[in-house]
This record gives sequence, structure tokens and C-alpha cells, in this order.
Amino acid sequence: MDKKLLIGIIVVLIAVVIGIYLLITPIKTQKVYHVGILSGLNLFAPIADSFKEEMVNLGYVEGKNIVYDLQKTNFEPDKEKQILEKFVADKVDLIFGFNTEVSLEAKNATRGTGIPVVFANAFIEGNDLIENVRAPGNNITGARYPGTDVAVKRLEVLHEIAPQAKRIWLPYQKGYPSVPLQLELLRPVAASLGVTLIEFPSDNLVSLQAELEKRSKSGDMGFDAVLYIPESLSTTKAAFEIIANFTRERKIPVGGSSVATENYGTVFAVTVNSAEMGKLAARSADKILKGMNAGTIPVVSPQPYLKINYKVAQELGLNVSESLLNRADEIIR
Repeated sequence: MDKKLLIGIIVVLIAVVIGIYLLITPIKTQKVYHVGILSGLNLFAPIADSFKEEMVNLGYVEGKNIVYDLQKTNFEPDKEKQILEKFVADKVDLIFGFNTEVSLEAKNATRGTGIPVVFANAFIEGNDLIENVRAPGNNITGARYPGTDVAVKRLEVLHEIAPQAKRIWLPYQKGYPSVPLQLELLRPVAASLGVTLIEFPSDNLVSLQAELEKRSKSGDMGFDAVLYIPESLSTTKAAFEIIANFTRERKIPVGGSSVATENYGTVFAVTVNSAEMGKLAARSADKILKGMNAGTIPVVSPQPYLKINYKVAQELGLNVSESLLNRADEIIR
């Protein structure tokens, strides 16, 4: 047989074999993950950005192998429930939710569905969000807000910045589940520092304003400083505006969380870095998407973040030590 003809036959046979192989072999397409994200508070919305940025670092490219359905609310329970129900109906591969209320609702919404949940910026004290830190259980894990750790640190920093403040007013949302444990830890620390905590459980903004107006009319506010602890009231600018109206002119320092209005803000904040929170949550999400059971992934905690508003401190005549400034992660001058 002619050599060229033989080669031609062989080439044709190889092409036929390849063609048959391609016909009978299923084409493997890259998995595209669908992730529902729900931000439950405007203050913490940037967490979603850092989450997505870290997912890129972990190999997830939006529109290529991952799709996000990002939704935002601001203390709107009914709307949050509807959004989470839609995520479940859409059979997303994972739900990423924050803050505490959203995280708890996400856990309830996904019960029995097998859809994993990653939470962020959520309290794990005073609720049934997880079973324990090492093994959160069920279909959930995430990055907690270190509320109890931060609460004590806030009191210590306030005492360091304003040691002359012996009466500290501590307003908080009445009935908020994470508060009792924080108060249990704060009371002995306050006693050791020689300060008195004046606790005020507020039903709402109206009761907060009424309390301050009553104190103002008495001629003596009855406190030397205001301390925010981690709970829902301290995250709202509306609450801070009410407090600022009564404390600014009297040069009473307010500290604990980072809130500002009209170029006037809290003296300091001991909180967490939203960017770090999002990154930690993304790493947990990556493990889940690669096959790990969410309930077996330990809950993580970001490091406390110290922010000092040196400008406000100076306006109030407070002496912020170099030692404290050196320990700050961020200084507003």
C-alpha cells in the first residue's frame, strides 16, 4: 500500500476516534457558585466589599465562577426575612449575612435546607446562633463580634482618657440579648477602677431623649462621661445625636463606638475592623465551597481595633497619653 495513503487512513481513523470520544464524553463545565449576601445595617455594609475582595484572592472571579446577590437593609426584620426566603427559594450555594439579627434569621430560614450560612459581626452571647466556638454545629459558622472582650476594653480606655470621670452613664437597648453578660463583666471592673456605672436601659429613642431632658432640667446631668457598649442602640447616629445635644456644650466625653454627626464624634472607639471581618468570613466560605461542613469550622474572632478622635479629645480638654496614641490603630487629628 502506498505510504502516503496509509498515513492518510491513519489520520482519518484518529480523527474518527477523537470525534467519537468527544461525542460520548460529557463536557465538564466549571461550577458557578451562587452566594446570597445580606447586610443588615448600613454602618457595617463595607464588610460585603472586603468579603468579595478576599474571595478574589481565594480564586473566585465574579461572573466567572461565582455570582453574588447582594442585598442591604437597615434594621428591617420583615424585609430581611423576605430576602432570606428568596435566597432559599433560589437554592443559593451559600448565604453570607451580618449583623446578629440577620445571622439568626438566616439560620432559621435555612433550617432543613442544607444551605450553609456564614455570619459576620454577630454576637454569639445570649442567643442560640451556635452550639460552641470550636464546633458551631448545624449549617453555620462565621466571624463573631467580640462583644464581651470589647466592652471591658472600652471601659478601660475611657478611664485612661478621662480618669476624672467617676460617674459613667451607660445607655443601652432594653432587652438586647448580649447586654446582660457584658454588664456582669463590666460591674466588677468598674468597681476596681473606682467608677460608678449608671445603667440606663432605653426602650427607644424617645425614652432616651426624655431621660436626658429630665436630667438636664435638674441642673446636674448626674454623670461625667458616657460609655457605649456593643448593642444595637450604640450603632445608630440618631441615638448619638440625642446624646451629643446634651453632652457637647457641657464638655462631657462620649466614647466606646465610632459615631459622628456634624463634625463632632465619640472620643474613641474600641471595635473591630470591617475589612478584617469580611476577610475572615470569606476564608470560612471558601472552606465550605470546597466541601467542608459549615458546622465543623470553628468560629473566628477579629482583633479589637482602637480608634481615637484626637480632635474631639482636644476640644473637650482631654489629655490623651502618648502611650495610648501609640496603641491606637487609627487616629483622627
